[in-house]
Amino acid sequence: MAVMPMMTRQHVLTYVYLLLYISLSSGVILYNKWLLSTLHFNFPFPITLTMIHMAFSGSVSFLLIRVLKVVSPVKMTFNIYATCVVPISAFFAASLWFGNTAYLYISVAFIQMLKALMPVATFLTAVGCGTEKLRCDVFTNMVLISFGVVISSYGEIHFNVLGTLYQVTGIIAEALRLVLTQVLLQKKGLTLNPITSLYYIAPCSFGFLFIPWYILEKPEMEDPHLQFDFWIFFTNALCALALNLSTFVVIGRTGAVTIRVAGVLKDWILISLSTVLFPESKITPLNIIGYAIALSGVVFYNYLKLNEVRISQPPPQSIQDDSAKEDLLLSEKKADDGLNSKDRTSWNDSVYDNDFDEEAPLMSSKRISHPHLGRKPA
Repeated sequence: MAVMPMMTRQHVLTYVYLLLYISLSSGVILYNKWLLSTLHFNFPFPITLTMIHMAFSGSVSFLLIRVLKVVSPVKMTFNIYATCVVPISAFFAASLWFGNTAYLYISVAFIQMLKALMPVATFLTAVGCGTEKLRCDVFTNMVLISFGVVISSYGEIHFNVLGTLYQVTGIIAEALRLVLTQVLLQKKGLTLNPITSLYYIAPCSFGFLFIPWYILEKPEMEDPHLQFDFWIFFTNALCALALNLSTFVVIGRTGAVTIRVAGVLKDWILISLSTVLFPESKITPLNIIGYAIALSGVVFYNYLKLNEVRISQPPPQSIQDDSAKEDLLLSEKKADDGLNSKDRTSWNDSVYDNDFDEEAPLMSSKRISHPHLGRKPA
């Protein structure tokens, strides 16, 4: 009987986390559309909006890491930053830039339909980089997704070639960023949580966006009639940061399977809400049919990837056996080295401190903390 209240409480928390994720994810997209659309707030400067997000996220992450010391930085050398963080930041900036620009030309509903191409772009990029093998079942699934998106595009009433190109380019840039993150960072053993990711990537992305902003948007922003409400942009940037953190927390609390299912639900909710909030956005039956076909392919692709993860994981019994063997070896080693425990302890302490000093050269190793924010998202 004591287990039931605990299970109920866990279920309630799970639903709260999922509701938070779906609300923030949908809210940020609709908020961006409202800001950028010339029919609503009329701030048609997607690069500027993206730079505001990067500046705000970078500042908050700097405050949390360097000032409040809530999160510790990772071991970052100049070589890793130049060869990994810089190219990843470039593609991250491009994906946000092109993705936000698409809001100026096409509807939120159609953008969500085009985003069904994300698994296709990621899979083909991974195959090109050698991190995935070209399998018949996955390739057939990619063809199904692409076919559904083509049907959905054909049924779009307000089809815009430029807006579609912007969105597809943003999807390709995001796919390159995801694959590069796996190839460059994970192979070097570097794992970044959302705070440390923003700490290193946001300032670099801001720098990449500055040049196109200076050329394309700065001259037009000199208009004296341009409206800029500080609180509107502040809350928009705050919501974008909260979405980044909520995704990490939700995956840590519920798991990758749940977040993928919630993503599918979020897409349908977002498409429905966008037609209500933005009357100029129209959905045709052909849109729905095409998106349903593409979404079925996305769901099956997620199933294949999650099934691969389950197969690759060792059974619980083997994990316990390995742990028992390691404990036995450790106990034997401690018994053999008992006479030199004092010298060994002092040597281990020095190595421990050096590791932390390399990981956070601007912080004392005594003050470094490693809070467990959740599991790393897949």
